[in-house]
Amino acid sequence: MKLRPIEDRVVVKIQAAQEEKTIGGIIIPDTAKEKPQMAEVIAVGTDEDLIETIKVGDVVLYGKYSGTEVEVEGEKLLILSKSDILAIVE
Repeated sequence: MKLRPIEDRVVVKIQAAQEEKTIGGIIIPDTAKEKPQMAEVIAVGTDEDLIETIKVGDVVLYGKYSGTEVEVEGEKLLILSKSDILAIVE
C-alpha cells in the first residue's frame, strides 16, 4: 500500500529517538521521552510551492503537536501540512 499526499500535505517517516542516558548512567525509557520532531520526507503533495521547496529524502523539523499519525505496513508515518513544517535540516 502506498500513500500519496494531496495538495499541501507531506508524508514523513518519524526518525527514531536516540537512547538517552543520564550522567549517572540511568537510561531514560521511551515513554518518558518527548516525541521526536525530526522526520524524513517520503512523499510530497501536488502544491507547486511545496514541490519547489521540499523534496523526497529531505529531513525536516515539524511542530510538536503537528500532523496525523498513521501506520502503513507496520511503519509509523506522519502526514503533515505545509504550515506544520518549520525547517529543512541540511
